[in-house]
Amino acid sequence: MEQSHVSALQLKHAGLERRIADEMSRPLPDLEALQLLKKQKLRIKEEIKLP
Repeated sequence: MEQSHVSALQLKHAGLERRIADEMSRPLPDLEALQLLKKQKLRIKEEIKLP
């Protein structure tokens, strides 16, 4: 996999981590939104690990 592609995926992953943290810090987090963000983060993590 191209290094630039991996770097872009890592940036997206970090952005999703920030969005998850922001959502969780709210008084009433949107659980559905959190679930979607976590699934996106997992998909990106799996794509980064592919050879």
